Amino acid sequence: MSKIVFFCIPAYGHTNPTLPVVKELVDLGHEVYYYSFNEFKEKIENAGAHFISCDGVDLGMEETENSGDRIGKDIVFATELIVKSTLALDEWVTTDMKKLKPDVIVSDSVAYWGKLVAMKLGIPYVSSTTTFAFNQYSSQIMKKSLLDLFKMLFQMPKTKKVLAPLRDKGYPAENVLSIVQNDNDTHTIVYTSKEFQPCAETFSDKYTFVGPCIPSTEAAIDKTREKLVYISLGTVNNKNIIFYKNCIKAFTESEYEVIMSVGKDTDIEALGTIPDNVHVYSFVDQIAVLQKAEVFLSHCGMNSVSESLYHGVPLVLFPQTSEQEGVAFRVSQIEAGIHLNAVDANTIYSAVDTILMNEKYRKNAAVIADSFHRCGGAKDAAQAILRVIKS
Repeated sequence: MSKIVFFCIPAYGHTNPTLPVVKELVDLGHEVYYYSFNEFKEKIENAGAHFISCDGVDLGMEETENSGDRIGKDIVFATELIVKSTLALDEWVTTDMKKLKPDVIVSDSVAYWGKLVAMKLGIPYVSSTTTFAFNQYSSQIMKKSLLDLFKMLFQMPKTKKVLAPLRDKGYPAENVLSIVQNDNDTHTIVYTSKEFQPCAETFSDKYTFVGPCIPSTEAAIDKTREKLVYISLGTVNNKNIIFYKNCIKAFTESEYEVIMSVGKDTDIEALGTIPDNVHVYSFVDQIAVLQKAEVFLSHCGMNSVSESLYHGVPLVLFPQTSEQEGVAFRVSQIEAGIHLNAVDANTIYSAVDTILMNEKYRKNAAVIADSFHRCGGAKDAAQAILRVIKS
């Protein structure tokens, strides 16, 4: 029996894909310890792991109402969060690993503290990458406008300053890329298929593309019209009353049924009159909806896009962060979706209608769906981790 440690950041999109892998390892008789945050305790324990809470550690970051939004849009703020979290967890995690003596550490690619403690103590290490694997070639999908590029260039000196405390401790942190970039010498699990991964041929055989870990559901929805449109901006950057109102306006007199998930912080009553063919909820079972939908107007989070394509559903792309822009660019590149160029009612309706009227989008989504279904999933991920232990 092996002893395996997981480290992850407090984000559902990074945690959820790892849980079937944890369950697979536990079912094979291995002992798994999972360092995360209290919000995820029940999910992690249900997968069979020993949960270790990081909530008691002062990360030195003051949480504000828009912190989640800033992480996706402000590179300096996101880098500062990684650095402060790493420094705050460093001594405690190092002491724990010396006592626990794990056979391998599996760390989210953004949970830098897991990678660093593995390097420091000479423990075998596996990177868990829940977005696209990121190197000098695949980074080209992160297309930015000139304004965004100028902003990033302006901020780079600030990020170097923010990274200084890690360098002072002897950690290899010259720039942001040194933190987030995957290298060909590191064993890496990527939760997508080679067909969907940009520049897949540039990654070494130490990369295992296991496909997305899509949850099953027992929920079912009743479809009332021939075509169902699903709209959601995810769970973080989802407060957008104007957008939701325009979606309602776009489909008020249409032949389509619409299911729209607006998040717990959106006041549904503030959206005004809602027609019978539009159903608005704070939360929906996304998998159940995607099993019936013909198109998904999405914020382009990696998990949401993967779930959509897994079910062969093409997308209208409305990304909210640079990471989501990258995912959206890839979907557009393989013609499984189209970008939403504006948020007025006419543009929203036209984009959805274009997807529904042109069969190529559904056919291209089906190609990626097939690649996902052919991947080995949690079983392949677990075996990749165990091979690192044996090597």
